[in-house]
Amino acid sequence: MNTWLPKVKKLISRNQWPKAEKYLKKEGLLLLPAMVDSHVHFRTPGQTYKEDWQTASKAMVNGGISAVIDMPNNLPAVIDQKTLNEKIRIVNNQIKLPVKHYFYLGASSKKLPDPKLKNKVIGLKVFLGSSTGNLLIDKKENLEKIFKIWTGLLAFHAEAEDLICQRSIKYKHLNSISKHSIIRNDEVAAKAVRQIISLAKKYRRSVYICHVSTKNELELIKRAKKQGMIIFAEASPHHLFLNTSDYKKLKNKAKVNPPLRAARDQKALWQAVQDGTIDVIGTDHAPHLLKEKNQGYDKAPSGLPEIETVLPLMLNSVSQKKISLNRLVELMHKNPKRIFKLKGLTKCGAIVDLNLVKKVSRKNLKTKCRWSPYENWRLKGWPIATILNNKIYLIK
Repeated sequence: MNTWLPKVKKLISRNQWPKAEKYLKKEGLLLLPAMVDSHVHFRTPGQTYKEDWQTASKAMVNGGISAVIDMPNNLPAVIDQKTLNEKIRIVNNQIKLPVKHYFYLGASSKKLPDPKLKNKVIGLKVFLGSSTGNLLIDKKENLEKIFKIWTGLLAFHAEAEDLICQRSIKYKHLNSISKHSIIRNDEVAAKAVRQIISLAKKYRRSVYICHVSTKNELELIKRAKKQGMIIFAEASPHHLFLNTSDYKKLKNKAKVNPPLRAARDQKALWQAVQDGTIDVIGTDHAPHLLKEKNQGYDKAPSGLPEIETVLPLMLNSVSQKKISLNRLVELMHKNPKRIFKLKGLTKCGAIVDLNLVKKVSRKNLKTKCRWSPYENWRLKGWPIATILNNKIYLIK
């Protein structure tokens, strides 16, 4: 009998146990602590036809995820006390499961962030390059003001908007999804990271670089860490498991910001996951309907749904010995808990079957958009139950 089973049995009502027992007595099961997805876009408020917190929380449970940190580029964007309060009100009305959830405040060019909100959010999210929504800080003077007044964690979408604009004009004649990686190339990312590091040194701030994707960025971040800077790096599954060769099959379904990278960048990212340069795995779960993604390049929105597949993908990597199970727990529990000072995770967890092999199938997804870039991928290692506030939710 698994050593953790008596603890779990206490969490299940007596009439539930006969049904749950057949799932929980299999060999190869393991109890993991609360798995955290540190980067999601649950589309509330403003775009709930793509996702809402009722469908998203079901997707979390289905993926073995107990906690998420949601981004502020909503409609309207969450940039002050009023919009933050309204978002919290709407989310609380939508949510039906006791998943743990935390929020970012967004940096806007229209008004400076209120430093008094520092303790009500995880941090301040700054978009240096344009992406979904209208949050963008593309003027150096505005960015410097933000560094001056915000003493909490600063998180960045690190792409240089001036280069994106220049390269969009230069390559406007191209007419395929592969141009996305050409326009938003590695220098677009590296220029933004250099700017962040320079200002973080000047103002002695803690910074968090979202969805790091290139070898150039990683070298800059490694150097900054060696110099003693408080700089954290996040990797997303699509940059770990997909590269530019996947455009041929996925087409605009693979359009994402920052874009897919070359195989050499993917290799460097895995090395950074293994050596500790990458601190956190965050999915950047950004659902769009298939009919939106199937439009032409210019109209198709950027983003992929990934919250239900991140844990199976990472467990499959454990089975392939690309990373250790301990390293996975660091990336998706210990480090997020420490970096973001998360509380309330002790009564949450995931039960995983390390030997379970099955395919990713859209029919099993709970996200409202109901598709995955990993459709038909055969993975070894899946969550079979998620624990929230000492209550177990079996995954079927």
